[in-house]
Amino acid sequence: MVRRPLVLFSMALAAVIAPALAQQDPKTAASEAPPVFDSKFLQDPANIKVGETVWTGQCRHCHGSSAYPGKAPKLRPGALDPAFIYERVTDGFQKMPAWKEVFSQHERMSVVAYIKSGDFSP
Repeated sequence: MVRRPLVLFSMALAAVIAPALAQQDPKTAASEAPPVFDSKFLQDPANIKVGETVWTGQCRHCHGSSAYPGKAPKLRPGALDPAFIYERVTDGFQKMPAWKEVFSQHERMSVVAYIKSGDFSP
């Protein structure tokens, strides 16, 4: 039967690959648990403050209201889903770099909390 060799091959391959995957940088998005954007997280003042700090230090330069016109889209976060914002911050998009290697998952989630908050000021 053909299945048995395929199963054995799959098990052998997994034995070789699993240790390599376990050694990857824990900051990478592949090793992160999927984020949960419930109202408790999004409305937590501490998370919003962390997000504001990251936004001010990094994001505002391109997306802020005083950024050079045409450099990056100005954000209008009202209709944007938190998961969508997080994915763009984490993985980048077109000319925007991915920030998953620079900021922790909590920092990237907090950027989302800030952008979705009433405190957000581009």
